[in-house]
Amino acid sequence: MARPKAARSSASLREHPALAALRACDAAKVKVAVSDIDGILRGKYLSRDKFLAAAEPPPGGGFGFCDVVFGWDAHDACYDNTEVTGWQHGYPDALARIDLDTARRVPWDGNVPFFIAAFVGSDGAPHPVCPRQVLQRVLARAAKLGFAPMAGVEFEWFNFAETPQSWAAKRGVAPEPITPGMFGYSLLRMGDQRGFMNALMDEMAAFGVPIEGLHTETGPGVYEAALAFTGALEAADRAILFKTGAKEIGKRFGIMPSFMAKWNQQYPGCSGHIHQSLSDGKTNLFADAHSPRRMSRLFESYLAGQLACLMEFAPMFWPTVNSYKRLVDGYWAPVKPTWGIDNRTASYRVITAGAKSTRLETRSPGADINPYLAMAAVIAAGLHGVEKGLALTTPPITGTNRGAEQVPRAPRSLIRATRAFRESRIARDWLGDTFVEHFAATREWEHRLWQDAVTDWELERYFEII
Repeated sequence: MARPKAARSSASLREHPALAALRACDAAKVKVAVSDIDGILRGKYLSRDKFLAAAEPPPGGGFGFCDVVFGWDAHDACYDNTEVTGWQHGYPDALARIDLDTARRVPWDGNVPFFIAAFVGSDGAPHPVCPRQVLQRVLARAAKLGFAPMAGVEFEWFNFAETPQSWAAKRGVAPEPITPGMFGYSLLRMGDQRGFMNALMDEMAAFGVPIEGLHTETGPGVYEAALAFTGALEAADRAILFKTGAKEIGKRFGIMPSFMAKWNQQYPGCSGHIHQSLSDGKTNLFADAHSPRRMSRLFESYLAGQLACLMEFAPMFWPTVNSYKRLVDGYWAPVKPTWGIDNRTASYRVITAGAKSTRLETRSPGADINPYLAMAAVIAAGLHGVEKGLALTTPPITGTNRGAEQVPRAPRSLIRATRAFRESRIARDWLGDTFVEHFAATREWEHRLWQDAVTDWELERYFEII
């Protein structure tokens, strides 16, 4: 059975290969980053000496990072409804600890050394609302159950011929896609942006974010990338690094990638599919060649857990107001908690492709996810089913949701999803009361800002005629 990774001793941390490599190179600075609540990487450069001091093992080490990264939204507006951090606390520094196992170099930034950090509380315990720590707590519980979750993430996203300056001048209206038309899997359209496509493949690989497949998707300027399958924490690291890396690489080509769930009513939205399996360290525990569906009973319970919990974890899959514009009947995004055998119209696509490749593809998340939180949610939901021994009682759908006529659809608003999340005992059990309350408050803030906004749609519909 899988076991939690043994804690490194202070001596072994000081001898970590990443530190040895850093001492042996001539780098004068190091780039570090942390995830905020929305899955935006916030970071800074540290001098070499400052980094080496910060990399010291506990109880020393770490570096201060203002805890406002958990107290403001994607546009740096401070929440007025949260308790963990806020004006009432004065936005002090929180302690961030560097994960030396995340060492990599940034090929488009002079090969500067790069590390991911996560926050700890004043007592040295994991910070209750740090997204990477939320996932790590779920994975620690999985390890106690004897499981090592494996995962891979796929992203769809639109690419626009815009810069921050041109987009600001347009005031959020009419972005220009890099290519026109609906050209999924098009070699022709790949050739239109050959430099960008090759840079994504080659530089992401050099960045430690290997892409297994990259192609155009249906829609003007849409790409899809499948990131290589690995352990769940590393998969989430790669996913968040991919989103930032694609944006940084894109700037070199005059391209602005957008991972917004749906930017235009006429086109399909963009997904953030998560592939998963459970391992005991050696074997894929989802595969069973002797069962009629080639699914182990463990796999069936894991899937049953996700079917049961989708709505309770919904804001972690659909975190913005815009997320729910993607959940439209008749498009590719699934709108009900359904499953099917190799059926892309289902929320949960079961892939039984042999002993090594049998896995679950959770297709409901959008490209706008925080990868750490979405990964934590799918694994927690699946392992809830395992812990409770849930049976897979619903049959697979066929075609386009045939067999799901009586299954309730997903909520169409962030506020409805957030209310269900806040009331979820399962979410509180797996993620902690403090995180649930904080994340729910941030989603309520997002909903409130949307309620207060006057949109272009309202002006076009009402301005003249009413």
